[in-house]
Amino acid sequence: MKANFTYGITACLFFCLIVTACRQDPSSNASGKTPATVYYGGDILTMEGETPEYVDALVIRNGVIEFTGDAGEAMEAAGAGHKMVNLNGQTLVPGFIDGHAHFANYGLQAIGAQLLAPPDAGCKDIPTLIQILREWNTPENRALTGWIFGTGFDDSVLEEKRFPTRHDLDQVSTEYPIMILHISGHFAVVNSKGLEMLGLGPDTPDPEGGVIRREADGITPNGVLEELAAIPYMIKALMPLDTTATERFFQAGQDMALSYGYTTAQEGRAMQNHQLLAANAEAGKLKLDVVSYIDYLLVDQYMGSKWDSKAYTNHYRIGGMKVTLDGSPQGRTAWRTQPYLIPPDGQGPEYAGYPAIPSDSTVQAILDKGFRNNWQTLIHANGDAAMDQMIRTLRPLVEKYGKGDRRNTLIHGQYVREDQLDSFRELDVIASLFPLHTFYWGDWHKQLIGDSLGNRISPTRTALNKGLKLTIHSDAPVALPNLMRVVWTAVQRTSRSGIVIGEGERLTPYEALQAITIWSAYQHFEEESKGSLVVGKIADLVILDQNPLKVEPDAIKDIQVVETVKNGETVFKRNP
Repeated sequence: MKANFTYGITACLFFCLIVTACRQDPSSNASGKTPATVYYGGDILTMEGETPEYVDALVIRNGVIEFTGDAGEAMEAAGAGHKMVNLNGQTLVPGFIDGHAHFANYGLQAIGAQLLAPPDAGCKDIPTLIQILREWNTPENRALTGWIFGTGFDDSVLEEKRFPTRHDLDQVSTEYPIMILHISGHFAVVNSKGLEMLGLGPDTPDPEGGVIRREADGITPNGVLEELAAIPYMIKALMPLDTTATERFFQAGQDMALSYGYTTAQEGRAMQNHQLLAANAEAGKLKLDVVSYIDYLLVDQYMGSKWDSKAYTNHYRIGGMKVTLDGSPQGRTAWRTQPYLIPPDGQGPEYAGYPAIPSDSTVQAILDKGFRNNWQTLIHANGDAAMDQMIRTLRPLVEKYGKGDRRNTLIHGQYVREDQLDSFRELDVIASLFPLHTFYWGDWHKQLIGDSLGNRISPTRTALNKGLKLTIHSDAPVALPNLMRVVWTAVQRTSRSGIVIGEGERLTPYEALQAITIWSAYQHFEEESKGSLVVGKIADLVILDQNPLKVEPDAIKDIQVVETVKNGETVFKRNP
């Protein structure tokens, strides 16, 4: 069908609106049904099918899609007393479903000192970082967690091309503890007071799966914490101190998600923050659906609760288990089979990253619990050595239990090899890839692993061609939860410097949209109720100011969400 109304159809619709409004009180109709809402006057893209399909009108009632199709038939289906929404040439698509993110941490990004580099923010060097933290350091902000904190610094983009250290952060304050989070979410830096508060000193050993970076003496911590030397302390230091702070974090994070068109969000590594999400669900504060994946260390505590279900309770549920096998490729903690060309500070030329869980038998025992309980498991693996471990430990379990319909998912897979994609297809693993890397770190990857391998990061086209089920994701708050930028990177694969990172791995705009709607709904076992505009599905909708399929590909990144509709109710509307 045509994407837009002709003038005659539009006039007809307005005529019908006037007639029905005159005949019927808009709060009810003769049949006693709740009044419907009719969307018309723009591109209504259903996302149903392998090629784009448009309809002239869409009717929703009681939070469910009741009709899609011809304008005249839509008016008849809507009945008397309905509401009309003229899209005015804008584009209506299904609500967005991120393939992987950390919703519980969105508040940190929304409230903390903003340390992202351009174009997202202005942190271009360490003096600027120090100044941003100084400006954020107010009694009101410190009262939120007891710490001065910021998120999103990126050593690969900072002009100094290094991590800040405790000495840099001590220039902000030696009186109050400071913690800043790396853009990858896999590192933290604390000042001298922060090291004292966390109890980290020269005698503190590196934990398994983590590193406490040291001064030149090889003993004294320099403030940089990697992986499992960082993540547990992030939770400890950045937890809101009281209910007022907790509410502020939650509302800021939720509002951010809704402003980017999210109707279903993922908490991709739930730990103690599961309790906060559950409490907000119990209190009826969630405006979008949130599905959590419990860290493998806590599954005995949280799996089996009422939240562990395919159905939502007050917009919240647990979807399964999360296992992390390595770290960050741009941070050089991803576990590779070859050395990095530029090792991090303090490492030699043979450095190739490291595993989060060194023992295959331990990993297999963790995954066995998932298979045994029929849990969906998300497995974080970035380096090819980590994915080798993933395949080694999954294969015997598939042989033991069968594939079933668990929809186990590879998360990130930045340095995945083609033979590993073949194995994932054989093992029925979904690939949730992360093409945002092509923009944010594409140039850096080429320096770290070489030009040829750098062009193969996030191989979305190869994954599709090999028959894998695919989604893409933001991993927010690693980056802003801007899914139009995610779509743009999957389509263009253009780096910060303007070079194309693996032209042959580009997706079409329609495929990229599928990867954050219907394909992501499938990943989350929700394809029967979400992901496309089909009669009977939930009325989760997003209105965009432009059509991603019709603008120039490079303009996709500038498309804005105008309105977000969850279960038929507007939950975000951009001010004109």
